[in-house]
Amino acid sequence: MIGTVLCYVLLPAARLLRALRDAFFTCRKNVFLAKSTSTQIEDVFAASRGRSVPEEQEALLQEWLEEGAGDLPASESAPSVAKVSVTLTSDWIEGSELLMTSLSDLNSAPEVTQYAGEHLTELHALASLEPQDHTVTELAELPTEETVAVAGSAPSAAVVPQRDHQTASCAAVSVELQNEDPAVLAWSLVCDEEMVPKEPYAWPIQDMVQCSSLPTEVPYHEVLWRDWEDLSAKPCELEQVSKNTPLFEFRVMSYNILAQDLVEQSLDLYLHCHPNILNWNYRLPNLLQEIQHWDPDVLCLQEVQENHYWEQLEPTFKGMGFTCFYKRRTGKKTDGCAVCYKHSRFQLISFSPIEYFRPGLDILNRDNVGLVLLLQPVLPEGLDPKAVSPLCVANTHVLFNPRRGDIKLAQMALLLAEIDKIAKTTEGSYYPVILCGDLNSVPDSPLYKFIRNGELSYHGMPAWKVSGQEDFSQQSYSRRMLAPLWPSSLGVTDNCQYVTFCQPKKQDRRKYSRDFLLQFHYCDLACERPAHLVLLEGVTDAKPDRPPHWPKPAAMVKDPDPQPFVPRSSGIIQHGLNLTSVYSHFLPQRGRPEVTTMPMGLGTTVDYIFYSAEPVENRNRGGRRLYQDGALKLLGRLSLLSEDVLLMANGLPNPFCSSDHLCLLASFGLEIASLREG
Repeated sequence: MIGTVLCYVLLPAARLLRALRDAFFTCRKNVFLAKSTSTQIEDVFAASRGRSVPEEQEALLQEWLEEGAGDLPASESAPSVAKVSVTLTSDWIEGSELLMTSLSDLNSAPEVTQYAGEHLTELHALASLEPQDHTVTELAELPTEETVAVAGSAPSAAVVPQRDHQTASCAAVSVELQNEDPAVLAWSLVCDEEMVPKEPYAWPIQDMVQCSSLPTEVPYHEVLWRDWEDLSAKPCELEQVSKNTPLFEFRVMSYNILAQDLVEQSLDLYLHCHPNILNWNYRLPNLLQEIQHWDPDVLCLQEVQENHYWEQLEPTFKGMGFTCFYKRRTGKKTDGCAVCYKHSRFQLISFSPIEYFRPGLDILNRDNVGLVLLLQPVLPEGLDPKAVSPLCVANTHVLFNPRRGDIKLAQMALLLAEIDKIAKTTEGSYYPVILCGDLNSVPDSPLYKFIRNGELSYHGMPAWKVSGQEDFSQQSYSRRMLAPLWPSSLGVTDNCQYVTFCQPKKQDRRKYSRDFLLQFHYCDLACERPAHLVLLEGVTDAKPDRPPHWPKPAAMVKDPDPQPFVPRSSGIIQHGLNLTSVYSHFLPQRGRPEVTTMPMGLGTTVDYIFYSAEPVENRNRGGRRLYQDGALKLLGRLSLLSEDVLLMANGLPNPFCSSDHLCLLASFGLEIASLREG
C-alpha cells in the first residue's frame, strides 16, 4: 500500500524535475548564445577543442539542429517537403560546440565518448568540400553569413560553397569601378562578376520548374555569352558572292526593352526576379550600355514608354549620333515603338507612322502601332549618292492576345500595305526591306509562314492557331476566320496593297457607291408588283410605303464618287515583298530551339528581323520557300540562346539582361552599283 502511494507521488515529481531541468538547459543555451559575442565564443571554443562530448549532449545538439529551421526568421529559412534550408553563420557552429562544452561542465560526467569529436571533425571536413550532386542547396548572399544547406535526412551534413579561381579576378576590381553603378559594370567590365539577387523567387505558376539561382562565383556574362556569327565567310550553296563586290555595311538591332508601366501592371509575371533589378533606375543604364556595346546603325525598339523616351532615351540617343522617330500606342496605352538611325550613315527620305485601330471595325479595334521609314545610305565623298539603293525599315509590335489571330493578320496586312507603298519603285519593283518587331507569333506559325512564304489560306482556320502561342483546340468554342477577313471599306486588298495601287477595273465592270444605289430603294419602279408575281391578298398586293425618315427620290444622276474596284479572293491573302528571317530559330550546336523571351519561365521566339531576299526558282522544301541574297546581303548575326541557358540565369529579366526579351542584331550589306565592276 505504501509502495503504491509512493509510486503515484514520486513518479510525477520525477517527471516534473526532468522537465524543469530540460527547460533550464534550453533557456541557458539561448541566453548564453544571445549575449555572447563572436570573440567570446571563439575563445571558449578554442579552449574546448579536442574535448569529447557525451552522446546524450550530442543527441541534444542534433535535436536542436532539426528544430533550428523553425526558430530562424522567414528570410533565412524556407522549409519544404523534401528539404530544409537553414542559414548558419560560423559563429552559430562555434556556439553549438560551446553549448556542448557548457553542458559537459554542468554534468561533470567522467565518462566521455569519441563520437562527438569525430562528428566535429567530419563537420569541418565537409565544410571544405564541393557541394555534391545529391545535396540540394539554395544559395542566398547575406552580408555576414555563409549559406549552408542541411538535408532533412542528415541534419549534420552541412555544405559550404567553396570559392574558386574566379574570386581572384573579382578582388582585382579597382575602388573606382566598385563605386560605379553595377548596371553599367555588368556590360563595361567583361571580367567582372555580377552577383545574383539575395533571395531566389518562385515562379508564379504552381508545379512549374523554378529557375535555380547561379552560384555567386559564376558571372552572368559567361553564362549568357552570345557569339557573333560571321555569315559572310561561309560559302552559300545557292549563291557564291563575289569578294570584289563593294558593299555598304550596317548593323540593325531590334529590341523589346520592356516598358516600366507594363512591369508594374503585371508584377505577377516577374515574381522570380529580385525587386531591385526591376527598378527602372537599374534597368535603364543596363539597356543603354547594351545598345552602346553592340553599336547598331539602325535601332528598332518596342515597348518604349513615352515619358521615358522624351525625357531620357531620345536625348541619350541624340548624344550617341541617332536621329529618332517615335509612335505611341493609341488609346490609354503609355508605350509605343521607336526607330533610330545614325545620321552619319543614313538620311531620311520619308517617315510613315501606322495606327492599327480603326473605329467601327472589330477586326482592327486594338491600339497597336507601327513605323515605316525610307532611308538613303550616306556614301563617302566622291561617290554618287544614288549608287546604293534606298532602304525601307519597318518596326511594329503586334497584338499579344493568343486568341485573336484574326486581328494579328489584319494588323500585319496593314503594315505590309504601308511597306508596299513606301518601298515600291517607279518601275514596280521594291527597294530592300528590313522588317523588325515583336510579332507575338512563334516560328512556323501561320502568321510566320505568311510573312516568309508570301501567302496564307485562312478561311475556316481557328483564330488562335494563327500565332501558335497557345493551344485552345480543347475548348468547345473557338473563333474561326471567314473570308473576307476585313471589309472592302478598309481600302486594302487581299494582296496587302492599298486600293489606289490596284490594277484598274475592267471597262465592262461597273461599281457604284452605296449612297447612289440607296436612292432606288423606294422608287416607283421598285414598288410596282411584277406581272408574273402571284397575287396573294394581304401579301403581294400591298405597295410598300416609304418610311418617314427616308429621303425622297431625286432625279437620276450619274454617280459622282464611284468606289474603286477591290478584287477579293476566297480566303487567301498574299504579298510580294519576298521576306526571309535573319535567324534559323534552331541552335544546331546545342540541338535546341532559339528563344527570344521567357514568359512564365517557358522559352519561345516572338521577335524577328526579316529582310528582302531573292526567291529561288522551283525550289521549295516542305512548303517552305527558299531564298538567296539579292541586293541586300546578310553578313552576320548575334547568336541567340536556348531555354536551358536562360534557366541557369533565372530567366529574364536578370541582373545582366534588363528586359524580358533578348536583343536581336544583324549585319547587312547593300551593293554599291557604280563600283560593282571595280
